[in-house]
Amino acid sequence: MTAIDAVLWVAGSACAFAWIASLLSRDTSWVDRLWSVLPEIYVWIFAARAHFTDARLDTMAILATLWGLRLTYNFARKGGYRGVEDYRWAVLRDSMARWQFQVFNFFFIVLYQNALLVLIALPALGAYQNRTNGFDALDVVLVVIFLALLLGETVADQQQWTFHQEKKRWADAGRTLEPGFCVDGLFRFSRHPNYFFEIAQWWIMFAFGALAARSAVQWWVLGPVLLTLLFVGSTRFTEQISSSKYPLYAQYQATTSPIIPWRRRGEVPAASGTPL
Repeated sequence: MTAIDAVLWVAGSACAFAWIASLLSRDTSWVDRLWSVLPEIYVWIFAARAHFTDARLDTMAILATLWGLRLTYNFARKGGYRGVEDYRWAVLRDSMARWQFQVFNFFFIVLYQNALLVLIALPALGAYQNRTNGFDALDVVLVVIFLALLLGETVADQQQWTFHQEKKRWADAGRTLEPGFCVDGLFRFSRHPNYFFEIAQWWIMFAFGALAARSAVQWWVLGPVLLTLLFVGSTRFTEQISSSKYPLYAQYQATTSPIIPWRRRGEVPAASGTPL
């Protein structure tokens, strides 16, 4: 069995599991629960096929694992592994006929997203196929950039977590924390800084593969491109929900960059109020 055969076998098994589990549990977040685990498995398969003798592949696998550990921790503390379904799936389910949502579940949630998880890991295929091009100073630069992006996403996730914990304390005290969404820290410069860092890390993974191949013209650029488009689409859908819930969200949209951190074009009211 070749490395790519092993990757496709794992991906096929993940698709079957996620689809069957979603039907049995009526919970469509099973791919979400696999999201932080599968890409690093795929990269490690290529590293193992090279007998862990290629420095670039081993580095990519370690970095992908660090990415996965951070994401798994953040997902777990929000209840993702305790049966908490992504609220966006519930909104979509309510907007469709039952059969329509099941078609969407099978083709988009299960098949498309699992295919995407394979695609974003395929720079490791490029590194595997070009193992004679050794690890050099540019790889070190990419490692530093990746770790900086990983740190940025960790900070963004923590700031969002801290805000929501505070918001929950206010709700428990019978008060509302305005404006109802996080506008401080990294969220002063981007409405979704965690999305920016997430996307950028997988572009760095692509850069590793392109560096090994000595060319940026590679078909597996499709992975980070489709990931970027997925997050752009997710941003639009998420913000439609946020705009319907929070009166001040339109002002936040008008003054703050959607994904790429940038200087604000105005101010949004800071969190205010006093719990009882």
